[in-house]
Amino acid sequence: MVAAAGAVASGIVALSSLVPSLPQTATNGNSKLGTLQAPTLSDFVSTPNTPDGFPWGTATASNTNPYTFTPGGGLHRNYQFNIARGTIAPDGVNRSVLLVNGAFPAPLIEVNWGDTINVEVCNNIVGPEEGTSLHWHGILQSLTPWYDGVPSVQQCPIAPGKCFTYSFLADLYGTTWYHSHYSAQYNAGLLGPLIIHGPTNVPYDIDVGPVLLTDWYHDTYEDIVEEVMTKAQLAPPLSNNNLINGKMNYNCSLITNGQQCTPNAGLSKFKFQSGKKHRLRLINAGSEGIQRFTIDGHNMTVMANDFVPVKPYETNMVTLGIGQRTDVIVTATGPPNSTYWMRSNISHTCSASDGLSPNALAVIYYEDANDNAVPTTTATPFDDSQCANDPLESTIPFFPFPSTSNPAVTQEVVITFGANSTGFELFYMNNVSFRANYDYSLLALGQSGNLSFPLDPEWNVYNFGTNSSVRLIVYNEFQFSSHPMHLHGHNFNVLAEGNGFWDGTIVHQQNTQRRDTQLVRPGTAANPGYIVLQYQTDNPGVWPFHCHIAWHVSAGLYINTVEQTQLLKKKKIPQSVDQTCIDWGNYAANHVVDEIDSGLKERKIQPGVLGGLMPESPKWSKRQ
Repeated sequence: MVAAAGAVASGIVALSSLVPSLPQTATNGNSKLGTLQAPTLSDFVSTPNTPDGFPWGTATASNTNPYTFTPGGGLHRNYQFNIARGTIAPDGVNRSVLLVNGAFPAPLIEVNWGDTINVEVCNNIVGPEEGTSLHWHGILQSLTPWYDGVPSVQQCPIAPGKCFTYSFLADLYGTTWYHSHYSAQYNAGLLGPLIIHGPTNVPYDIDVGPVLLTDWYHDTYEDIVEEVMTKAQLAPPLSNNNLINGKMNYNCSLITNGQQCTPNAGLSKFKFQSGKKHRLRLINAGSEGIQRFTIDGHNMTVMANDFVPVKPYETNMVTLGIGQRTDVIVTATGPPNSTYWMRSNISHTCSASDGLSPNALAVIYYEDANDNAVPTTTATPFDDSQCANDPLESTIPFFPFPSTSNPAVTQEVVITFGANSTGFELFYMNNVSFRANYDYSLLALGQSGNLSFPLDPEWNVYNFGTNSSVRLIVYNEFQFSSHPMHLHGHNFNVLAEGNGFWDGTIVHQQNTQRRDTQLVRPGTAANPGYIVLQYQTDNPGVWPFHCHIAWHVSAGLYINTVEQTQLLKKKKIPQSVDQTCIDWGNYAANHVVDEIDSGLKERKIQPGVLGGLMPESPKWSKRQ
């Protein structure tokens, strides 16, 4: 069990008022998240096509399979994103960040199930320049695999000074987020919520909207990646704080490197109405930390994990690994003049913080409470001993989707950690540490029929051909960390998880848990952590499967999967996607590029040679 208040939290509790010392523009730029001015969400985004009823018609969470049905008649929802550098102080400590339209968190994308999302992304990153890309976490992209947003897999990076438009169907519904997939850029603030309204499986009164939980670092992501990619790394990077909707305070006396720090920068605030049921859309959008989310004096009803509605169950704590989302209903049982602490703790057992302020706080104000009053409520105790999600026995999808007993192909994947031939310590999946080549798109190679991917075995490609289903048995032999394993292009069935060696038992075989990100526990070679995942290969494309801890991807914990190769050859990639590689090649021809893929920061050996090999493993590091 754990206590809920660290030194910083104790300092906040000692305040007599929660009037922030910094304006929202200084802490979060143009974002309104975390303020009482942040709007609550409606049941759906208004549309002239459905003056009565819901935009998705008669579809419900119980009678409609979202993998085979998407509502017709959706609208095109258009967004324009400008990505640029900025300086903000989410916890009072100034640091350089990357912002979308000047906001952290980045702007909310809010659409209806069946709408088409169009986002023009312009790369205006200077001082220095960098490439970039955006990934739309959990979106299936079944019609548009080229818009998944992973450089070297579906596209090349968006070159500095260039724009690129993503256009894709809101093919599932619920809560998710988008983030950069270029190195660890999203650690610098390049992330935001994405809400797709659809049928609900649990009634509620008020949609509070996204609640983003992010561990926070005071160093730049470039410095952290450089620290990770060294021979001398003896410990993982330590987060310095924890934020709720981009806000938290920090004890400025802890600053030792001369950074500007303002005490009592300001906490996120939320409004509750007594007696009403509130939907909170929890998102772990951090870089490394497992989050334990609680609300003093309140229980929560879990209604969805990732994009999958589940049969509701009650809990007083929700665990989220990086990339995971959980929607909860909270009934406001307090009196109208009450205030409560909302808390999200970085797991002491399972994550790497500096231990000084891992406990994020926000405030819930009931309708008659003073908006700056300090709550006096007591934290909810919880068990921090297991680096895993809620038991599979508790999480049953609302719409049944049986797993296949006998998959067409089974692939075992073993996660290990160790030094390569040059002494750099890397993660390996089946003895290969991933590295990328930004001059290529694996999807384009596969579409052209080049399915052997001969240029570099460290692209770590698994070609499942025309097999109809895949079972992945993942063993983690790294004893110091669990891994939130995320598969692009799919929700997978989670057949089993635990420690040891899987004995073939499937939990709720006729209706297993489904989601797109699942924690695999830490383990050893003799007693590994394991997860068993299964999915239908009904989405021709090239889909990454990787740990979502930013620093683990930096060190190669990543594979690419290819499916339905014959159908993939029939796909026609838009010219605008091919243009990203032309633009990137032209840019690299005239600039020395510190090549950054999904976490690997390396010196490019042949800058500017389109199609030339660009080694990305630590043996090519600029520190070498």
